[in-house]
Amino acid sequence: MISFVKSVREDIAAVFETDPAARSYFEVLFCYPGLHAVWTHHATHWLWRHGFRFLARFGSQVARLFTGIEIHPGAEIGRRLFIDHGMAVVIGETTIVGDDVTLYQGVTLGGTGKEKGKRHPTIGNSVVVGSGAKILGNITVGDNCRVGAGSVVLRNVPANSTIVGVPGHIVLRDGKRVVISDPKEIQDPLSEVIIKLAKEVHELREKFQEHSHEALGAEPDLSIDEETPSVHATAQQLFGEDYLDYQI
Repeated sequence: MISFVKSVREDIAAVFETDPAARSYFEVLFCYPGLHAVWTHHATHWLWRHGFRFLARFGSQVARLFTGIEIHPGAEIGRRLFIDHGMAVVIGETTIVGDDVTLYQGVTLGGTGKEKGKRHPTIGNSVVVGSGAKILGNITVGDNCRVGAGSVVLRNVPANSTIVGVPGHIVLRDGKRVVISDPKEIQDPLSEVIIKLAKEVHELREKFQEHSHEALGAEPDLSIDEETPSVHATAQQLFGEDYLDYQI
């Protein structure tokens, strides 16, 4: 009981430190559904660990009904988790969340398939996850990371990084911008397919010109006229003039 009271005090203090809209102790105590969901999870997680699986799930669903936040009772939640606003936040069964983490509305810490075992993410300490972000699969987001709103994170993220985009790519690491020279390194499947297609078209044009000149009995002219786009020109059209400075 003493431990629970201490946890409640820590959670309320974390709200005042994180949310400038917090005005009074009673407002935080009664008007912050993120706190109510976390406190309910303490009880349902205890039930889950002691084998009362149905009661644990039922309790989590009652909390979801009143708060709009679904935390599976099997998830391991660290100290001072702050869920701001919280509507539509989902935290999966095998998720591990560290201390001093902040989640905004619409965040999903979920899985990617029907695999068994550890299938949800591990979130380090002092991580901030923006509105609508999705962190999926058995991956790790390191300490002190920032995940931008609307991002979809499918790969491990090293500590002290900022990640944005769909799919998520790193733009800051240890306070320094991360620059790459090839947009394919962003790991966007659609972009990779388009660039590969552009390369194949370019190669086909070269082969067509070579065979055309051979059929006419002349030396093949492998030079590409100005109207024939190169792979880089095609990539510039897709990603902009500064595509070589794409960030991850």
